[in-house]
Amino acid sequence: MADADTDALLVDRARRGETAAFEMLVVKYQRRIERLIARMVRDSDLVQDVAQETFIRAYRAIAQFRGESAFYTWLYRIAINTAKKTLVELRRDPLVSESSLARGEDGDETSRVENELSDGETPEALLASKEIAAAVNAAIEALSEDLRQAITLREIEGLSYEEISEVMNCPIGTVRSRIFRAREAIAARLRPLLDTREGERW
Repeated sequence: MADADTDALLVDRARRGETAAFEMLVVKYQRRIERLIARMVRDSDLVQDVAQETFIRAYRAIAQFRGESAFYTWLYRIAINTAKKTLVELRRDPLVSESSLARGEDGDETSRVENELSDGETPEALLASKEIAAAVNAAIEALSEDLRQAITLREIEGLSYEEISEVMNCPIGTVRSRIFRAREAIAARLRPLLDTREGERW
């Protein structure tokens, strides 16, 4: 059964009051939602609280979910709105925490970027990959909120432009522009390390 079909089946059961079905959706998406929130909220202690609030809101609103978009797209939008609401209430700026950027898929403290670039066996190659990973992380942290969300949803979460458009509630053209600008900003940070010419990326 396709992933989307599995979600649709679980959502349908959850809408009929089967809490176990919704719990399965929580288990499936909890890590991804926490990773997304961690890129908006600097305080790591808040991440789980915001994630829990996200799933509570999703559960309360599950009856209104009509399946017009993928479940995870709908859930991502709730997560982003919940994180924004939390930050407004706490009067904090939505910044990226180094610990969240350094956290890989399995929750360890190794950057995904660093993992992908650490194929070299020499100490020099490993050092270079760590410098590049740090530069990417710093570049993402320096982005505006909209650019950071767009590049995170595209490059880290793997959403399509159409899905990002739904999550961020903006036209696809705006999504493409934000991702382009984010990539350009990251490329500018990497250029001195990779010795690439202007107009080139990595």
